[in-house]
Order: sequence, then structure tokens, then C-alpha cells
Amino acid sequence: MQYKAEIHVTLKRTVNDPQGLAIRGGLHSLGYEGVEAVRAGKFIEVWLEADSAEEAERQAGEMSDQLLANPVIEDYTVAIGETLTQASPSGGGVTE
Repeated sequence: MQYKAEIHVTLKRTVNDPQGLAIRGGLHSLGYEGVEAVRAGKFIEVWLEADSAEEAERQAGEMSDQLLANPVIEDYTVAIGETLTQASPSGGGVTE
């Protein structure tokens, strides 16, 4: 079965986020003074073959631990869903 793993990677709360501060400053300059804090991160989609959703989640967690996130300064979450779409061979998009 093919699954899509959606992986959100964010800096740990104890790590300064200069990109988030810059975004907050930009939003303030646009008149959004009510924005108190911004944290920036990464969103990664991975299509993979696995025997079960649990196996897909395990693999996505391993990928995140080993490559997609830096466990020293980043946290991540993984969400798994079944999909009928196929990742393109080039890795740059999705084909149906």
C-alpha cells in the first residue's frame, strides 16, 4: 500500500528562531501589530510503500531522526494517510 507521510519540523521552543523574528517584524510593518510570536519550520511530504500505516509511520520517524530533522535543535510530527497518487520519479511533484 502506498502512504503519504506529512512531516512538520520546527525548532525546539528553547532554540532562538531568527527567521520567525524576521517574519514577525515584517508582519508588524504591514500593520499586523497583534502578532506576538512567529515560529518558522519545514513541511515535508514523503510518499512511500509500506505494509501498514504503522510501518509507514515508523519509517517516516526513522527518516526524520536520521535526515529530515536535527534532533538536537528540532522537533517533528508525522501524520500518515493512504494515497492513490504516485510521487513523480524526479521527486519534484505528484502524478496521478
